[in-house]
Order: sequence, then structure tokens, then C-alpha cells
Amino acid sequence: MMKLTLALAVAGMLFFTATATTAFAASQSTWISIHYEPPKNPAYQRIYQQLKERRSLERLQKFLSPFRLPRTLKILVAGCDGEADAFYGDDEITICYEYIYELRKNMPNKTTASGVAPVDTIIGPLVDTTLHEFAHALFDMLDVPLLGPEEGAADYVAAYIYLQFGDAEARRLISGTVFAYMNEARSKSSQRSLQEYADEHGTPEQRAFNVLCMAYGADPKLYQDIVTKGHLPEERAEFCDEEYEQVQYAFAKLIGPHIDRAVAEKLLDGSWLPD
Repeated sequence: MMKLTLALAVAGMLFFTATATTAFAASQSTWISIHYEPPKNPAYQRIYQQLKERRSLERLQKFLSPFRLPRTLKILVAGCDGEADAFYGDDEITICYEYIYELRKNMPNKTTASGVAPVDTIIGPLVDTTLHEFAHALFDMLDVPLLGPEEGAADYVAAYIYLQFGDAEARRLISGTVFAYMNEARSKSSQRSLQEYADEHGTPEQRAFNVLCMAYGADPKLYQDIVTKGHLPEERAEFCDEEYEQVQYAFAKLIGPHIDRAVAEKLLDGSWLPD
């Protein structure tokens, strides 16, 4: 959040007007509503209870409260008739119990050889996916122009947002997200059809490398180990700072004017992830 605020101070805040600032005085509930829909499938009952007990959507609502939207965005967790997914449409983000269940099923029993804690293999991709869908909502509700595939742009916006967390939390999210992508890649490697390459999403391998490149571009010293350990090829790492700066500039110019800096500053010292 500190990096985000500094970026906005340099670029995005130049676009604020007195009228827009006055409008920001409205309650955060004006912008984002949340809902836990009780699951029909008893297998998801424990997930439902844990999410409510930990006030997961309330924490998400608070984290997203600096974003000022022209109409209410609803975020809910719900059953999706067996589909392990998350999606945005009609001013609503749906996170499926099936998707969270799938993440829990794939969670390793112990910390991985690369140092990813079991809990982060759930938290990382869950935060990444939620912010990916939030990016779709931003594009739609704010009429953000896109020069390229929307799914790729949503990936970059999601990664950019959670790279503004504190260094330790950002690394946890990066590690967990990449673990999920590579786990998906391994499960598909022997059965991928040619048609899958026509999907609007990139392959999980490509998405993993894009996330790693964003992290390295944001802070080459902090994430130097992902290059030295061979997780990110040096040929790609060489230009990651430019990739990150492109996303940073676009975010500040197109989305920055819709962020309340005063509210964002109040959230700077918060800890958002469970231990």
C-alpha cells in the first residue's frame, strides 16, 4: 500500500479534481457490498463457516474501500453447481466454494522445497483470483480502455495491487500464486490439447512467469533469489523493471484517479494475511 500511495502521489493524484475529492466522502458501503451464500452441498459447509468466522469478505471489503466506483459492486461466495471457478458479471464478483475446496484439496502437507507454506498455497491464489476478478470490475465500471487481451490485463492489475502489500506478505502471495499455477501446469502437461492454447487466458506456465516478472520488476533486490535459483530466466528478468513500470504508469493514470488517497493511507500499516 505504501508503494501504491507513492505511485499515486507521483502520477495518479495529478488527475484528481475538487469535485471528485468531495464525492469521496461517501461511506465505503456505497461502493462494495458482501454476501456469504450458505452452500447447498454439505461438503462446503466448513468452508462457509470458516470464511464467516474469519470475516474474510469484511477484510476484503475494507482493503478495497479506497477504490471509488460509480455504482455498488457486490462480492459473494456461493456454490457454483460443481464449477471450481470465480467470475465477474453484472456488477457482481462470485467466488465459488468449489474453487476454494479445490485449493484446499491441492494444499501440500508441509512447506514445499521452495519454501511455500501450506496455507499460502490457498491464500495466494485466492487473493490473486479475487483481485483478478476485481480488475475486471474496474475495467467495466470505470470504462478503462484496454490495448490487448482483458484477461492478461486483469492478471497484471491483480499482481500490481498485491505487490503493494508489505514485503513479507507480498512474497507470500507471489509464492502461493506461482505454486498454484505450476501445480495446474503439471496436471495439464500430458493432456493439453492444441485448442487450449486458443483460450483467452494464458497458459498457467505463462501466467506464473508473468507474476514472477512483475515481482522482480517491482523490487529486483528483494526478489533476486527467483532469478539466482532459476525460477525466472535471466533473459526475461532483464526487462521486468520496464514491464512493471508500464503497469504502474497505466494503473496510476487510468485507475489512480478513482482511489481515495486519504483512505488508502489509513490502511498502510494493516496486516492483511493470517499467520
